[in-house]
Amino acid sequence: MAPTRVAAVQLAASQDVEANLAACLRLIDEAAAQGAQLIVLPEFCNHLSYYADRAQAHRIATRPGDPFLTAVAERARKHRAYVKINVTHAHPDGRTGGTNFMFGPDGTVLGQCDKQTLMGAENDHLDPAGEVGPVLDTPLGRLGMYACMEGVINEVARGLALRGAQVLLNSLNSFATDEASLHIPVRAAENKVWVVAANKVGPLLPEEHLPRLSAALGVPAEWLHGAGESQIVAPDGTVVAKGPRTGEAVVIADIDPSLADDKRRPDGTDIFAARRPELYAPIAAPPHGRRHPAGAATLPVAIVRGDTATVVRETARAAAAGARLIVTTETDPTLLAAALDGTNAHAVTATPTGPVLLDANGEIARQPVLHPQDPDDLARTVADTPDSPVSLPQSTQDRPGEGGAVHIVELPWGRLAMVAGADSIFPEVFRLAALADADVVAVPFEAGEAWELSLGLPERAAENRLNVIAAAPVEQDSAVFALSADFTLWTAWQGPFTGRISHPVITTVPAGQVSGRADVAPAQAANRQVSRQTDLVDGRPWRLVQALTER
Repeated sequence: MAPTRVAAVQLAASQDVEANLAACLRLIDEAAAQGAQLIVLPEFCNHLSYYADRAQAHRIATRPGDPFLTAVAERARKHRAYVKINVTHAHPDGRTGGTNFMFGPDGTVLGQCDKQTLMGAENDHLDPAGEVGPVLDTPLGRLGMYACMEGVINEVARGLALRGAQVLLNSLNSFATDEASLHIPVRAAENKVWVVAANKVGPLLPEEHLPRLSAALGVPAEWLHGAGESQIVAPDGTVVAKGPRTGEAVVIADIDPSLADDKRRPDGTDIFAARRPELYAPIAAPPHGRRHPAGAATLPVAIVRGDTATVVRETARAAAAGARLIVTTETDPTLLAAALDGTNAHAVTATPTGPVLLDANGEIARQPVLHPQDPDDLARTVADTPDSPVSLPQSTQDRPGEGGAVHIVELPWGRLAMVAGADSIFPEVFRLAALADADVVAVPFEAGEAWELSLGLPERAAENRLNVIAAAPVEQDSAVFALSADFTLWTAWQGPFTGRISHPVITTVPAGQVSGRADVAPAQAANRQVSRQTDLVDGRPWRLVQALTER
């Protein structure tokens, strides 16, 4: 396939629809002048996402064949380009959507779809999608469309990629700086697809109301501007082009969409073929809220790795120093249990069949590998899950099936899930842990690609509100991803506002260092409200995840 030149356009919008249209057309022209064949614009290009009520949003929204959409269609035709734009749109049936449109080189609408997961006040003014968006097979490649909040969780992008999309087009209206640093690039890496993401700049709320809203939210007014940093991301998670933090920009890159057809990791594992949709059924179940009380406010944890003698010695030291949970690389469980003698600490270590949980008396629980690489191991895993993967008293384990294939252990400080290294690249596994009300996830693993620790595991913590402790061999970095209480705009922040809405607090244990310690916050896993009426777990588009749960 010949290289395709793509553009991510970042711009400011206001309540002046005509001025917004003029900005869109001007920047489409600029992108086309640079040779862009595919041009992606931000979310809500027609009007600020700020309305008095649902009726006003519907009244101001675009309509089929109106001057706004007609002008964009004519620009696509003029430049013989594909143009993706997102607007508030009044549908003939009375609904108002956050709608993505793809205009083809002849100016026709090739496809459209509404936003499936709405953010905060969008729930007051818009209607969520009732069906999944299309995957558009074009001469440039297979294209999928999504918008902003849909990229803060994994299901929408995952579904598009599973249905064959090679290039995902994300339109954003976000002030969150962790969009650019985490949520945008991880969708490329975890699905091995291209992502072209266009964000806003400038005020995201009416300028005359910024002082009042800033004071009400406790957020400096400058943080209520679009965060920019529109970007183009390769299938390995590399950002190949990125715009500035502020100001209009046209971000250009030449991409090869066919690279997204290779889903293999360096070890040869096909990340899509290795999926086990039969295990992911709870993702498609109706939301039920958290059923278990919050865990402890703070939990001291440690990561230990190295040869057997080092792991045993450092585990004993960490436990004696007060660590309550220690995650290690593969070590003889009997020796680890002895290292915990005289303490109330627990340890999780890797074994060939999956991680095990220990205390000073020995093994408490075992979690099998869910996505083994060996076909014979897979056959054994299918036979074993989900009914008999743990060997602990019924009083301390969940009822069979409550956590699906990921089983939860109730400990004095909260609820623990364990994830095997082979399972750690699958976002569905961590979603299952969140649905089972896990507070902390222990992950003894070995990274096969750089993105797994830099993007994948922090995103698993962020999108599910899970504390994640990831212990890799001493030759690699390890990290603890702890949840922060400073998470949502709807509660007061303890520290200064940083613009990072859901990014975890990271403590890195660098390669060559045999141990590291940190505190995590089990209680924070119960706080999933990223914005008013938007829950990171219950807000998943559970009715529309068939691509994830069906083979």
